[in-house]
Amino acid sequence: MTPLDDTKLDTIRKLLDERERTLRDEVRAVKEAAAERPSAQGRQVEDAAEDAEERVRTGMEHVDVQRDQEELRNIEQARERMAGGSYGQCMDCGRDIPFERLKAQPSTKRCVNCQAAYEKKHQTTPRLVLP
Repeated sequence: MTPLDDTKLDTIRKLLDERERTLRDEVRAVKEAAAERPSAQGRQVEDAAEDAEERVRTGMEHVDVQRDQEELRNIEQARERMAGGSYGQCMDCGRDIPFERLKAQPSTKRCVNCQAAYEKKHQTTPRLVLP
Protein backbone atom coordinates (compact mmCIF):
# COMPACT_ATOMS: atom_id res chain seq x y z
CA MET A 1 0.00 0.00 0.00
CA THR A 2 1.18 3.48 -0.82
CA PRO A 3 0.73 5.48 2.36
CA LEU A 4 -0.99 8.83 2.18
CA ASP A 5 1.36 11.71 2.88
CA ASP A 6 0.84 14.04 5.85
CA THR A 7 -0.75 16.77 3.71
CA LYS A 8 -3.39 14.38 2.35
CA LEU A 9 -4.05 12.94 5.81
CA ASP A 10 -4.47 16.45 7.21
CA THR A 11 -6.98 17.21 4.45
CA ILE A 12 -8.93 14.07 5.34
CA ARG A 13 -8.80 14.83 9.08
CA LYS A 14 -10.27 18.28 8.44
CA LEU A 15 -13.03 16.77 6.30
CA LEU A 16 -13.81 14.21 9.00
CA ASP A 17 -13.89 16.91 11.69
CA GLU A 18 -16.19 19.11 9.61
CA ARG A 19 -18.57 16.24 8.81
CA GLU A 20 -18.64 15.15 12.44
CA ARG A 21 -19.61 18.67 13.56
CA THR A 22 -22.37 18.80 10.96
CA LEU A 23 -23.78 15.41 11.97
CA ARG A 24 -23.68 16.19 15.68
CA ASP A 25 -25.48 19.50 15.04
CA GLU A 26 -28.15 17.70 12.98
CA VAL A 27 -28.72 15.04 15.66
CA ARG A 28 -28.90 17.70 18.38
CA ALA A 29 -31.39 19.79 16.37
CA VAL A 30 -33.70 16.81 15.76
CA LYS A 31 -33.64 15.85 19.43
CA GLU A 32 -34.33 19.43 20.53
CA ALA A 33 -37.19 19.79 18.04
CA ALA A 34 -38.72 16.51 19.21
CA ALA A 35 -38.52 17.62 22.83
CA GLU A 36 -40.28 20.90 22.03
CA ARG A 37 -43.19 19.30 20.15
CA PRO A 38 -46.51 19.32 21.98
CA SER A 39 -46.72 15.54 21.60
CA ALA A 40 -43.48 15.20 23.60
CA GLN A 41 -45.06 17.17 26.42
CA GLY A 42 -48.19 15.04 26.61
CA ARG A 43 -50.78 13.86 24.13
CA GLN A 44 -53.23 16.39 22.87
CA VAL A 45 -56.49 15.59 21.19
CA GLU A 46 -55.72 15.17 17.50
CA ASP A 47 -57.60 13.74 14.61
CA ALA A 48 -56.42 10.58 12.85
CA ALA A 49 -54.74 12.49 10.02
CA GLU A 50 -52.70 14.65 12.41
CA ASP A 51 -51.74 11.58 14.40
CA ALA A 52 -50.61 9.75 11.24
CA GLU A 53 -48.65 12.76 10.05
CA GLU A 54 -46.89 13.01 13.41
CA ARG A 55 -46.00 9.31 13.33
CA VAL A 56 -44.54 9.60 9.85
CA ARG A 57 -42.53 12.72 10.80
CA THR A 58 -41.25 11.04 13.96
CA GLY A 59 -40.36 7.89 12.02
CA MET A 60 -38.45 9.85 9.39
CA GLU A 61 -36.57 11.79 12.06
CA HIS A 62 -35.71 8.51 13.78
CA VAL A 63 -34.32 7.08 10.52
CA ASP A 64 -32.32 10.27 9.89
CA VAL A 65 -30.82 10.16 13.37
CA GLN A 66 -29.92 6.47 12.99
CA ARG A 67 -28.21 7.20 9.65
CA ASP A 68 -26.29 10.12 11.17
CA GLN A 69 -25.20 8.05 14.16
CA GLU A 70 -23.99 5.28 11.84
CA GLU A 71 -21.95 7.81 9.90
CA LEU A 72 -20.49 9.11 13.18
CA ARG A 73 -19.40 5.54 13.99
CA ASN A 74 -17.82 5.29 10.53
CA ILE A 75 -15.92 8.53 11.16
CA GLU A 76 -14.56 7.13 14.42
CA GLN A 77 -13.54 3.92 12.65
CA ALA A 78 -11.77 5.97 9.95
CA ARG A 79 -9.78 7.75 12.66
CA GLU A 80 -8.90 4.37 14.17
CA ARG A 81 -7.67 3.16 10.78
CA MET A 82 -5.56 6.33 10.48
CA ALA A 83 -4.02 5.67 13.88
CA GLY A 84 -3.38 2.04 12.92
CA GLY A 85 -1.90 2.88 9.55
CA SER A 86 -4.53 1.12 7.44
CA TYR A 87 -6.55 4.17 6.41
CA GLY A 88 -6.98 4.41 2.66
CA GLN A 89 -6.77 0.67 2.13
CA CYS A 90 -9.87 -1.22 0.99
CA MET A 91 -11.01 -3.57 3.74
CA ASP A 92 -12.12 -6.18 1.20
CA CYS A 93 -9.44 -6.32 -1.51
CA GLY A 94 -6.58 -4.52 0.24
CA ARG A 95 -5.93 -2.14 -2.65
CA ASP A 96 -5.40 1.58 -2.18
CA ILE A 97 -8.54 3.69 -2.25
CA PRO A 98 -7.95 6.68 -4.55
CA PHE A 99 -7.47 9.98 -2.72
CA GLU A 100 -10.30 11.59 -4.69
CA ARG A 101 -12.71 8.95 -3.32
CA LEU A 102 -11.39 9.50 0.19
CA LYS A 103 -11.96 13.24 -0.18
CA ALA A 104 -15.51 12.64 -1.39
CA GLN A 105 -16.29 10.09 1.33
CA PRO A 106 -13.59 10.31 4.03
CA SER A 107 -15.06 7.54 6.17
CA THR A 108 -15.21 5.01 3.32
CA LYS A 109 -13.90 1.52 4.01
CA ARG A 110 -13.94 0.16 0.47
CA CYS A 111 -12.81 1.00 -3.03
CA VAL A 112 -15.56 1.73 -5.58
CA ASN A 113 -15.62 -1.82 -7.00
CA CYS A 114 -15.79 -3.53 -3.60
CA GLN A 115 -18.41 -1.05 -2.36
CA ALA A 116 -20.58 -1.78 -5.41
CA ALA A 117 -20.23 -5.52 -4.81
CA TYR A 118 -21.03 -5.07 -1.11
CA GLU A 119 -24.16 -3.04 -1.86
CA LYS A 120 -25.33 -5.58 -4.44
CA LYS A 121 -24.85 -8.42 -1.98
CA HIS A 122 -26.41 -6.54 0.96
CA GLN A 123 -29.33 -4.85 -0.75
CA THR A 124 -31.95 -3.62 1.62
CA THR A 125 -35.40 -2.32 0.95
CA PRO A 126 -35.86 1.10 2.48
CA ARG A 127 -38.50 0.94 5.15
CA LEU A 128 -40.03 3.42 7.48
CA VAL A 129 -39.62 2.51 11.11
CA LEU A 130 -42.29 4.00 13.28
CA PRO A 131 -41.66 4.37 16.99
